[in-house]
Amino acid sequence: MSLYLCVFEEPERDIELDGVEVGGYDDFHLFRASVAEELEQGRWGSRFPALMLHSDSDGTWEPGEVHVLEAELATIKREFESLGPVDFPDGWQAGLARALGLKPRSRAECYVDVDGEPLLDRLIALARLAHEGSSAIWFQ
Repeated sequence: MSLYLCVFEEPERDIELDGVEVGGYDDFHLFRASVAEELEQGRWGSRFPALMLHSDSDGTWEPGEVHVLEAELATIKREFESLGPVDFPDGWQAGLARALGLKPRSRAECYVDVDGEPLLDRLIALARLAHEGSSAIWFQ
């Protein structure tokens, strides 16, 4: 099952401003597991609770939470940039990386959305958009 995160201008009218197709729920879990292992010393949610402790199966990050999420994602990106790259996850990410010729320079570039864009950049931009518009990020 695919995970799509989006920001609506008007949720009741289904007017979407932007969205990120993460891949499958297992892909999002793999990304968060890497955060827990590499940056939280295996203690899930100890440093990045907005990202890590939120259910990945439904709901929203509410407007009051998105500024915290944005800050956490920026910190994760900075810290992942100091770590060497790893192989792209097996499956569609590895195949897409080969097809697009992606050569990550750091851990921050080792997770991509379904378009091959760095996942952290896309998530930060989505959180910024939600924060600026006092909007929620919806799990679809």
